[in-house]
Amino acid sequence: MTDATPVDVLLATLNAADVGSLEAIADKMRQVEQGLVALGQPELAGAAGAAVAALRRGDVPEYRRGRAFLQSKIGHLR
Repeated sequence: MTDATPVDVLLATLNAADVGSLEAIADKMRQVEQGLVALGQPELAGAAGAAVAALRRGDVPEYRRGRAFLQSKIGHLR
């Protein structure tokens, strides 16, 4: 078995960020945000922070758009 790359870990975390309590989902998105900072991707980290903010204010459609955007962009980091 091969070790997962940081990008793979971020994608797996994003995929898991659609189930659980709102706090658990927000925690997963913050993990993604921190991972993106560590990868030197501050713009994408900002998008993750914006998704968390949308979730906190109850804007689920905006959260979902942000999550889909991140999945797309992080997939291109491979």
